[in-house]
Amino acid sequence: MKEITLETKIATLLNDYEGMKDILISINPKFKKLNNPILRRTLAKIATVKQAAAIGGMQPLELLNKLREAVGQEPILESQEETEQEVLPDWFEQKESLSLDANELLDNDKNPLAEVSKAVKKLKSGEILKLTADFKPEPLIDEFRKKGYEIATEKLSEKSFITKIKKVQL
Repeated sequence: MKEITLETKIATLLNDYEGMKDILISINPKFKKLNNPILRRTLAKIATVKQAAAIGGMQPLELLNKLREAVGQEPILESQEETEQEVLPDWFEQKESLSLDANELLDNDKNPLAEVSKAVKKLKSGEILKLTADFKPEPLIDEFRKKGYEIATEKLSEKSFITKIKKVQL
Protein backbone atom coordinates (compact mmCIF):
# COMPACT_ATOMS: atom_id res chain seq x y z
CA MET A 1 0.00 0.00 0.00
CA LYS A 2 1.06 3.56 -0.67
CA GLU A 3 2.16 5.84 2.12
CA ILE A 4 -0.66 8.04 3.45
CA THR A 5 0.18 11.75 3.23
CA LEU A 6 -1.68 15.01 3.76
CA GLU A 7 -2.34 15.06 0.00
CA THR A 8 -3.84 11.54 -0.15
CA LYS A 9 -7.43 11.68 -1.39
CA ILE A 10 -10.12 10.33 0.93
CA ALA A 11 -11.53 8.23 -1.94
CA THR A 12 -8.11 6.56 -2.29
CA LEU A 13 -8.14 5.66 1.41
CA LEU A 14 -11.67 4.28 1.14
CA ASN A 15 -10.70 2.18 -1.89
CA ASP A 16 -7.28 0.99 -0.66
CA TYR A 17 -8.05 0.12 2.97
CA GLU A 18 -10.89 -2.13 4.04
CA GLY A 19 -12.90 -0.61 6.87
CA MET A 20 -11.44 2.87 6.32
CA LYS A 21 -14.86 4.54 6.45
CA ASP A 22 -15.40 3.14 9.96
CA ILE A 23 -11.85 4.11 10.97
CA LEU A 24 -12.46 7.70 9.83
CA ILE A 25 -15.79 7.85 11.69
CA SER A 26 -14.19 6.45 14.86
CA ILE A 27 -11.48 9.15 14.65
CA ASN A 28 -14.01 11.95 14.25
CA PRO A 29 -17.84 11.72 14.34
CA LYS A 30 -18.07 14.51 11.74
CA PHE A 31 -16.88 11.94 9.21
CA LYS A 32 -20.26 10.18 9.55
CA LYS A 33 -21.09 12.20 6.45
CA LEU A 34 -19.12 9.51 4.58
CA ASN A 35 -22.15 7.26 5.09
CA ASN A 36 -23.78 9.40 2.39
CA PRO A 37 -23.06 7.57 -0.91
CA ILE A 38 -23.30 10.79 -2.92
CA LEU A 39 -20.63 12.41 -0.78
CA ARG A 40 -18.39 9.34 -1.08
CA ARG A 41 -18.71 9.37 -4.89
CA THR A 42 -18.09 13.09 -5.27
CA LEU A 43 -16.38 15.10 -2.55
CA ALA A 44 -14.29 12.16 -1.34
CA LYS A 45 -12.65 12.10 -4.79
CA ILE A 46 -11.35 15.65 -4.45
CA ALA A 47 -10.89 15.98 -0.66
CA THR A 48 -7.40 15.33 0.72
CA VAL A 49 -6.51 14.20 4.23
CA LYS A 50 -5.49 17.79 4.97
CA GLN A 51 -8.88 19.12 3.79
CA ALA A 52 -10.74 16.40 5.69
CA ALA A 53 -8.91 17.48 8.85
CA ALA A 54 -10.23 21.03 8.38
CA ILE A 55 -13.75 19.67 7.83
CA GLY A 56 -13.41 17.67 11.03
CA GLY A 57 -12.00 20.62 12.98
CA MET A 58 -8.70 18.76 13.53
CA GLN A 59 -5.06 19.59 13.00
CA PRO A 60 -3.96 17.96 9.70
CA LEU A 61 -1.03 16.14 11.30
CA GLU A 62 -3.28 14.73 14.02
CA LEU A 63 -5.65 13.15 11.47
CA LEU A 64 -2.76 11.99 9.28
CA ASN A 65 -1.04 10.20 12.15
CA LYS A 66 -4.25 8.55 13.37
CA LEU A 67 -4.85 7.22 9.85
CA ARG A 68 -1.25 6.06 9.48
CA GLU A 69 -1.39 4.34 12.86
CA ALA A 70 -4.66 2.59 11.92
CA VAL A 71 -2.99 0.99 8.86
CA GLY A 72 0.38 0.27 10.46
CA GLN A 73 2.42 3.18 9.08
CA GLU A 74 4.90 5.16 11.18
CA PRO A 75 3.66 8.55 12.39
CA ILE A 76 5.01 11.75 10.88
CA LEU A 77 6.91 13.87 13.39
CA GLU A 78 5.35 17.14 14.44
CA SER A 79 6.13 20.07 12.22
CA GLN A 80 5.45 23.61 13.22
CA GLU A 81 2.00 24.17 11.77
CA GLU A 82 0.75 27.67 11.50
CA THR A 83 -2.85 28.19 12.46
CA GLU A 84 -3.79 31.17 10.41
CA GLN A 85 -6.86 33.17 11.25
CA GLU A 86 -8.45 34.19 7.99
CA VAL A 87 -8.83 37.93 7.54
CA LEU A 88 -12.28 38.55 6.11
CA PRO A 89 -12.44 40.81 3.05
CA ASP A 90 -14.60 43.96 3.06
CA TRP A 91 -17.16 42.35 0.74
CA PHE A 92 -17.88 39.60 3.31
CA GLU A 93 -20.36 41.91 5.10
CA GLN A 94 -22.39 42.51 1.92
CA LYS A 95 -25.82 40.90 1.76
CA GLU A 96 -25.76 37.63 -0.13
CA SER A 97 -27.99 37.02 -3.16
CA LEU A 98 -28.36 33.29 -2.50
CA SER A 99 -28.02 31.12 0.59
CA LEU A 100 -27.54 27.35 1.00
CA ASP A 101 -27.11 25.05 4.00
CA ALA A 102 -24.57 22.26 3.38
CA ASN A 103 -25.90 20.12 6.24
CA GLU A 104 -29.45 20.33 4.88
CA LEU A 105 -28.21 19.35 1.42
CA LEU A 106 -26.32 16.35 2.83
CA ASP A 107 -29.33 15.33 4.95
CA ASN A 108 -31.38 15.30 1.73
CA ASP A 109 -28.74 13.18 -0.07
CA LYS A 110 -27.64 16.11 -2.23
CA ASN A 111 -24.05 16.94 -3.09
CA PRO A 112 -23.11 20.40 -1.74
CA LEU A 113 -20.43 20.91 -4.41
CA ALA A 114 -22.91 20.23 -7.23
CA GLU A 115 -25.65 22.35 -5.64
CA VAL A 116 -23.30 25.29 -5.02
CA SER A 117 -21.98 24.96 -8.59
CA LYS A 118 -25.54 25.25 -9.94
CA ALA A 119 -26.34 28.16 -7.64
CA VAL A 120 -23.26 30.27 -8.45
CA LYS A 121 -24.09 30.05 -12.15
CA LYS A 122 -27.19 32.14 -11.34
CA LEU A 123 -25.10 34.88 -9.72
CA LYS A 124 -24.24 38.07 -11.55
CA SER A 125 -20.76 39.54 -11.25
CA GLY A 126 -20.26 40.93 -7.74
CA GLU A 127 -23.08 38.88 -6.18
CA ILE A 128 -22.47 36.54 -3.26
CA LEU A 129 -23.63 33.07 -2.27
CA LYS A 130 -23.64 32.20 1.45
CA LEU A 131 -23.06 28.59 2.50
CA THR A 132 -23.61 27.60 6.12
CA ALA A 133 -22.26 24.33 7.52
CA ASP A 134 -21.08 22.65 10.70
CA PHE A 135 -17.65 22.24 9.08
CA LYS A 136 -15.28 24.26 6.93
CA PRO A 137 -15.89 22.98 3.38
CA GLU A 138 -12.22 22.89 2.30
CA PRO A 139 -12.64 20.83 -0.90
CA LEU A 140 -15.43 23.12 -2.10
CA ILE A 141 -13.39 26.21 -1.22
CA ASP A 142 -10.38 24.93 -3.17
CA GLU A 143 -12.50 24.03 -6.21
CA PHE A 144 -14.08 27.49 -6.42
CA ARG A 145 -10.77 29.27 -5.82
CA LYS A 146 -9.33 27.35 -8.79
CA LYS A 147 -12.25 28.64 -10.87
CA GLY A 148 -11.43 32.24 -9.93
CA TYR A 149 -14.13 33.00 -7.37
CA GLU A 150 -13.38 35.05 -4.28
CA ILE A 151 -14.05 33.02 -1.13
CA ALA A 152 -13.91 33.69 2.59
CA THR A 153 -14.98 31.65 5.59
CA GLU A 154 -15.89 32.85 9.05
CA LYS A 155 -15.72 30.34 11.90
CA LEU A 156 -18.51 31.24 14.31
CA SER A 157 -17.87 28.25 16.59
CA GLU A 158 -16.48 24.70 16.41
CA LYS A 159 -19.72 23.64 14.72
CA SER A 160 -20.71 26.72 12.75
CA PHE A 161 -19.06 28.12 9.63
CA ILE A 162 -20.20 30.65 7.06
CA THR A 163 -18.50 30.50 3.68
CA LYS A 164 -19.23 33.22 1.16
CA ILE A 165 -18.48 32.86 -2.52
CA LYS A 166 -18.31 36.05 -4.58
CA LYS A 167 -18.68 35.88 -8.31
CA VAL A 168 -16.10 38.06 -9.99
CA GLN A 169 -15.75 38.94 -13.64
CA LEU A 170 -14.49 35.62 -15.05
